Formats: sequence, structure tokens, C-alpha cells
Amino acid sequence: MKALILNSGLGKRMGTLTSEHPKCMTELSVGETIVSRQLKQLAEVGITDIVMTTGPFVDILEGYIKSLGLDIDIKFVNNPIYDQTNYIYSIYMARELLKGDDLIMMHGDLVFENSVLDGILAQQSAMTVSSTVALPEKDFKAVIADGEIKKVGIEFFDDAMAAQPLYRFTKEDWEIWLDSICKFCEEGTTGCYAENALNVVTDKTHIIPFDVKDSLCGEVDNPEDLEVMSKRLEEVKAKKVYLCFSTDILHSGHLAILNKAARLGHLIVGVMTDEAVASYKRFPLVPCEERKAMFKSIKGVWQVVEQATLSYKDIIEKYHPDYIVHGDNWQEGFQKPIRDEVVELLSAYGGKLVEFPYSSDPKYKEVDQRSRLELSLPDNRRGRLRKLIAMKGLVTMMEAHDGISGLIVENTVVHDETGASYQFDGMWVSSLCDSTAKGKPDIELVDMTSRFRTIDDITEVTTKPIIFDGDTGGLTEHFVYTVRSLEKLGVSAVIIEDKKGLKKNSLFGTEVKQTQATIEEMSEKIAAGKRAQKSADFMIIARIESLILEQGMEDALTRAFAFVKAGADGIMIHSRRAEPDEIIEFINKFREQDKITPIVIVPTSFHSVKEEEWKKIGVNVVIYANQLMRAEVPAMQQTAEEILINHRAQEADEHLMGFKQIIRLIPDQI
Repeated sequence: MKALILNSGLGKRMGTLTSEHPKCMTELSVGETIVSRQLKQLAEVGITDIVMTTGPFVDILEGYIKSLGLDIDIKFVNNPIYDQTNYIYSIYMARELLKGDDLIMMHGDLVFENSVLDGILAQQSAMTVSSTVALPEKDFKAVIADGEIKKVGIEFFDDAMAAQPLYRFTKEDWEIWLDSICKFCEEGTTGCYAENALNVVTDKTHIIPFDVKDSLCGEVDNPEDLEVMSKRLEEVKAKKVYLCFSTDILHSGHLAILNKAARLGHLIVGVMTDEAVASYKRFPLVPCEERKAMFKSIKGVWQVVEQATLSYKDIIEKYHPDYIVHGDNWQEGFQKPIRDEVVELLSAYGGKLVEFPYSSDPKYKEVDQRSRLELSLPDNRRGRLRKLIAMKGLVTMMEAHDGISGLIVENTVVHDETGASYQFDGMWVSSLCDSTAKGKPDIELVDMTSRFRTIDDITEVTTKPIIFDGDTGGLTEHFVYTVRSLEKLGVSAVIIEDKKGLKKNSLFGTEVKQTQATIEEMSEKIAAGKRAQKSADFMIIARIESLILEQGMEDALTRAFAFVKAGADGIMIHSRRAEPDEIIEFINKFREQDKITPIVIVPTSFHSVKEEEWKKIGVNVVIYANQLMRAEVPAMQQTAEEILINHRAQEADEHLMGFKQIIRLIPDQI
């Protein structure tokens, strides 16, 4: 795209201000003239091929523009009879330089804010108008019919809007007007506005009105205009612009939108907290404080603040930004309620939402894939459980027993009516479900080598932290090996229960004989595991079976405090009762003495309490221990029975997921 700036006028109405240089060199503020501002604005949006017509003081103007040191290719075309002609003739003289490309055209005394330039550049062919400015007596008006501009001039008042000489044209529309300009001049009509030549060809063009409303866009015709424009420009530059980021890796698309936002005023960058990011997308690779430091170092960023939720409500109420900047990708989908809230809050005080086209460049997807790969690496995955607990207070883990169930846990996200997102924080690799998936009883029959293979299958396709069900932990000597192996695999934690002998599932309670290890035996196993681990990230969590085995609350609490003293990084308390009373009692009594050690629960039987209630009570990890397996088995049974009954698959297929949909769950790469 090319730009044409018309600077061939005399500027007589400016008085002594234009006695030694052209009007476009008039200062708007210290060090900034009308023309320097225009040229910088064009360069910032990538328009560097510029044609400028000149009149008086041509040498002074050319020397001044060269002194600006801008990276632009500017061609000057002087109109030697500027005092006898209007700018229609200046355009005619530059005609050979103005062909073959889209064009933006402006008068050299025009002052406009960056949002106006961005807005008109987003159109095809357009002229700036204002629906909120009263029709001027002697300046341009545009006559509009059927959504297009039909006439432009100072003499029109009916069906007209106030207009300013800032145009954007497609190559086709511009050349229609240019041909008309050439015809006028070659016939000797050189003292009129160029718009006179436009008015005779608008039936062939498609120029729409671009309504800038109250945005700054006006000409400086006299000293009074200069004073008004300078004051308004100060106000424009002082506007607050807010742009929020959740990314931890900056790419060219982010930098582009940062530059666009900074052109609107003082740019405040909001950095989503780690908790906010983790609530709706992957865990951030870079902590919030480091991400804030990254944005503070970027040129054009005025201030960096934290945004604690997906909602912008608190930010808008605190900072009252004049503009909120966002990509247009939230006009539909789960973020639309958040956008609607932003629009409503901004409208209360006249703020504006500015949306730029969302970039879906494949290279940006590749950046995200690399981030996911980083998250899947053992050293990055292992410590994430501790971080999530510290960050969120309560995390949720869903059982996974193979790669596909791991992908379901990894990728299932739901959104409520406000746009808030919810997903599981990690995976629970259960001894019960692992054994069941292999068709074997849950008596530690499946050896650790086989169970580690399950972990491999899951970690190959997911990124979220894993808690491993270590049953009793086996012999202390074996448990030491298990801890080191789990660390290498990137597992975040192992839970071992204080029982010994041949394992019997806790679901049976006292119905079968189960032997609880002594406090000393369990404590020694925990201590040995802690001595064996290589990283501070890994967690050993002690599971207490006292309530399951009806040994009483005091026994459970005594064991809990002893196991923490032995080095346990968390306590899991379990119960077979359908009501949560004894679990809540345990938590309350434990928290009276220990407010720090994470508490883990598995609410399989006492499933009526919501997560937020558990968080208030003092729970840190909620494990949904077998729900996916329990959903899988009856679905497979029903399908098998339907095929046998009907001797075909048609009836069963009605409630089955298509295999193409299943395949889409499987990533090409992490």
C-alpha cells in the first residue's frame, strides 16, 4: 500500500505560524509536528512507500523530513503553481507515482489518533466521517446513500455527515478517481477540490463512510484549531489501554498486537496469574513474576499488573481503561460471556473495546506444541503437583488407566455461563483400575514393571501431574526402588497405605481380614522413601486406614501426626461411609494442630460434598479414583449385549462415539 500526503497549500489562515515553513511543520507538542506525527504513524503500520506533494518552502520541508531519520521511501512532487491551483493539480502531477496499488490519502494538516488510522486501514475503500460532530459550515461533508459515499464537498447538507480528508482506497476505486482527476486537469479545471472529480464517478466506486464518532480526526486551519488539536492530542496520548496476556512464550503475533495497543495510549499489560492460566489452559511454563518482568522490558509498555481471573471486572473497575484490546477470537465460544461483560462494563463510562484479527499462523501452533513438550518432560511434570497445591489450595485428580483415559483427563474442559473454565489438574494411576483394566484382581498381582508401563503410556500423550497408587509400598527395600523409579518417570507423588501382608481392597473394610502396619513400621517406610528420593519435588503421601478398619478417630490422628513427623508430604484419610461426617471430623481435628501438611481425600462413597466445601474445610487434593473405569465397563457390556440381541451393530452404534472423533483425541505429537 502507498500513502499520499498533500502538502502543497499556502496555509494563509495560520498567520505568522506559516511565515517560514509549510503548515505541516507546525508543532503540535514539543518535538512533534503535524507531518512528523503522520509519517511516524504510517511507518508504525508498515506503510513506508510515501508520495508527498509540496508547494511553498519545498527545500525546508524536504530537509526537515530527511532529518527525521525515518525508515521510509518518500518521493516529493512539487507543484510550482501551487498559488494558482488547488491540490487536484498536485495529485495530477504525481499521477505516475500513484498507480498500481491500494492507497491511503490524507491532507497534510490532518491530525488523527492511531485508532482512526487502524480503523480505516481495516476497510476496503472508505472516507472518515463523524456521526457525532455537527455539520460544519465551510468544511467537508459527505452525502451518504445506501451505505456508500455519493458526494463530498463543502456545499452539501442533506443526507450528509461531517467528513475529513482521510481516505483509504482499493487500487480499482483509486484509479477510477485518479482517471477523473486527470480528465479535469487536462481540460483545464485545476482550481477546484479533487473531490469534484470524485463526485462524477461515485456510481462506479464503492466508498463507504468510516464513522470515527468522537475520536480525534480534524484539520488544523488556524491557530484556534491548533490549540484545540494540541490539547486533544495530549488527552489521546494519556488514554489508558489494557491488554491481557496468559502466554509465557512471546512470538511475533504477540509483539504485533502489543505494538498496535501501545499506539492507542499508555499501555497497561495484564499478566494472568498462574492460577488463572492453569484454570483454563495448560500449566504456565514461566511463573507469573517472571512473565511480568518479561513484559516490563518491552518498549511501549507503560505498566504491568496482575489479572487474577478470566473476568476483566476487577481490572476495569480499578483502572477504568479507555480501551480494552483483545483478539477477535472471543466473539464466539466459551469466552463470549467474558467479552459481553467487558462490553457492558466499558459502556458504563464510554470505554471502547478494540479487537484485532486473531492470528492462526501454523508457526504459533508449533510454539504451543513445543510448550506442551516441555511440560511433558519428567523434570517439568514432577514438581507441578506441589506448585498447584500452593497456587490453588485445592486440586482435583481423575483416575486414568491407559493412554486414552489419560487424554480424556488431559483435555476435558467445561465452561459455565460466565465463561469460567474447569478441568482436572492431574491424574491418579490407581492400583485397582490398573489391575481391573488388565482383568486381574486388586491384590498387588500386577507387578511394578507392568504398572510402570501404564505410566509410560500415559506420560507419552499427556502433560499433567500424576499421583501413583503405591498400595502398601511392599517391603521397605522394594519401596526405595519404587520411589526412585517413579521420580525418573516424572510422577509427582506416591500414596502408600498403612497396611501389610497380602493386599485386600479397602472397599471390603472389615469384611475380610486386613492387617494394619504399626506406626513404627509405616514411619520407617516413609523415612526410607524420603531418604531415597533425589528431588525435593517428589511427594510421599501416607494413607491412613484406621477409619476403614474401624480403629477409631484417635488412632487415625495419632498415625497422621506420626507419619508427618517421619517425613510424609501429605496425609490421605479414607472412609467407606456414605456420609462425610467422620472425614470432616478428622480434618478439623488434624487442622487444629497442623495447618500446612496437604490432606488428600478420595470421596468415592461420601460423594455429595462439593469441591469448594472441601477446600473451605482444609482439603488440598480430591481424587476421583475409579469413575472412568466404572463408566467404561457398563458401556462396553451394554454394547456387547445389544449386538448379541440384535445380531447386528446398528442399535449399538446409535449411542457410540464415531471412531474419527476418538482419533481426534489422539495428538500427532505432544
